[in-house]
Amino acid sequence: MKQSPVRRRIEFDPATWHALNQLGLESGKRLQHLADEAFRDLLKKHRRPVTLRDALRESVRMQPANDRPSATMHQLRRVPAK
Repeated sequence: MKQSPVRRRIEFDPATWHALNQLGLESGKRLQHLADEAFRDLLKKHRRPVTLRDALRESVRMQPANDRPSATMHQLRRVPAK
């Protein structure tokens, strides 16, 4: 079952709008594509899953048993003094 897109209005200050418009013209990308990329990057930065697969992968990573140890500790044996 495909979900329909959610639409929201976003207000930009003139300088930001001009910069985004220029980026879109230079890269050949529509504003929607730029916004999707920016929001995905923002969610990734804050470690928020975007897709169900990402959420499941992150939930498995929360279990300490699945983490690789960063270093191993070795017990040194004392040599008996003669």
